[in-house]
Amino acid sequence: MAVDSLQEKIRKTKNPSMVELAMPMADLPPHILEEEGSIPAAYGRFCRELLTELKGAVPTVRVSFSCFALLGPEGLAQLTGTLKTAASLGYYVILDAPEILSPMLAKATAEAVFGEGSLYPCDGLVIPGYLGTDIIKAFLPYCAEGKKDIFVVVRTANKSASELQDLLFGSRMVHTAAADYVNRYGAETAGKFGYPRVGVMAAASSADSLRTLRTKYPKLFLLVDGLDYPSSNARNCSYAFDKFGHGAVVCCGAAITCAWKQAESDGRDFLTHASAAAERMKKKLTRYVTIL
Repeated sequence: MAVDSLQEKIRKTKNPSMVELAMPMADLPPHILEEEGSIPAAYGRFCRELLTELKGAVPTVRVSFSCFALLGPEGLAQLTGTLKTAASLGYYVILDAPEILSPMLAKATAEAVFGEGSLYPCDGLVIPGYLGTDIIKAFLPYCAEGKKDIFVVVRTANKSASELQDLLFGSRMVHTAAADYVNRYGAETAGKFGYPRVGVMAAASSADSLRTLRTKYPKLFLLVDGLDYPSSNARNCSYAFDKFGHGAVVCCGAAITCAWKQAESDGRDFLTHASAAAERMKKKLTRYVTIL
């Protein structure tokens, strides 16, 4: 399933947003913790119920490997169940890769996640962007032959990202230099809509960066992270899309998964609050982005 499938789902739902499942344990509703009796079981149940609630409204989901892995063996089992549930409900599923610090770990991750019989079934994987091209190359066979996608992190949305990622490197900033080398692999993996199976993760907090990336790489698919960061907004995110409303998806986590706490609820109606928050996110984005 190539990145074209993600674009098709966005067009079908007229919704360019993605929900991120990466919550601290404190954001789990107390009643689920009490009923399940363990944090991993509660974590998995929360995610699966949320996915069921948002089915057909939100086209894609991003899941954190680390958040589940830190819960221990039962957490990894819950991750497998959550990914399978997301796929069965029709989502385009993106997984944040576990920590990759060497080409050897990149190859092992590619085989474990994209290989036959994977315990972590997904359509795309977010991988680090600052270890060099040998990290990307480990995943390319699966992009070309297995029709999987990768999203290489070039610009993050956290407050201090600019300290390194926006430094000047000759006439370019560091993160645009990173995007340059990611773009080298585009022609080999382009799908029917022209988007390569090698995309980038960019930041909702940096309008200038999104504008530059979209202008310079009109066919590079952008995963825009961090709409729910304080410095981000929907107007900034709109610069990631082309004039047809294509080529990008915007990720939001706590504003949806933690909506019940923001509403000062006891959590028993967390699905109602999450659904309303997801709809608000869609309306904010489509105020600036028209999807044709």
